[in-house]
Amino acid sequence: MGQKTVRLDRYSNGDYSPGSIIRRVLWYCVCIIFLQTIIPWPSSLKTVILRIFGARVGRGFVLKPRVTIKYPWFLCVGDYVWIGEGTWIDNMAFVRLGNNVCISQGAYILTNNHNYKNETFDLKNESIVIEDGVWVGAKATVCPGVTLKSHSVLTVGSVATSDTEPYTIYQGNPAKPVRARTIV
Repeated sequence: MGQKTVRLDRYSNGDYSPGSIIRRVLWYCVCIIFLQTIIPWPSSLKTVILRIFGARVGRGFVLKPRVTIKYPWFLCVGDYVWIGEGTWIDNMAFVRLGNNVCISQGAYILTNNHNYKNETFDLKNESIVIEDGVWVGAKATVCPGVTLKSHSVLTVGSVATSDTEPYTIYQGNPAKPVRARTIV
């Protein structure tokens, strides 16, 4: 009684604009041909393509097949980063990957969500930072606004809904610390 309801007919992205429609369509086509395909194009070629579209990419980048990157102009990748097959970087906001980061197959990096408290279900975009030495396990999800701190690990299938601590292994949904990461 008296409860408001969601009104998607009033939904608006507000002032959010990821770039011109021409740039987005061109990127979509190139992404299908070179990133989302099963064809194992060399990572060096994919690096050049990402840079052409505005991504900042360091040395030694390894990008496996069937990867989706929504907007490369919102992506910064450090040196010696590996991104596994089937990964989806849904970056409607900025994503920064530090050096020596491993994103395993099927991981999902998600920078956007909706404000479920608002009747117009407004779009919310929040950047993600994945610091040096982090390992994001297969099928793991990193949620909007999260920072995975230096050398932390997000285990297989886990969901990071908040920042991690350095050198700590996280597991579960939502991901919780389970033990320290010791590198020998």
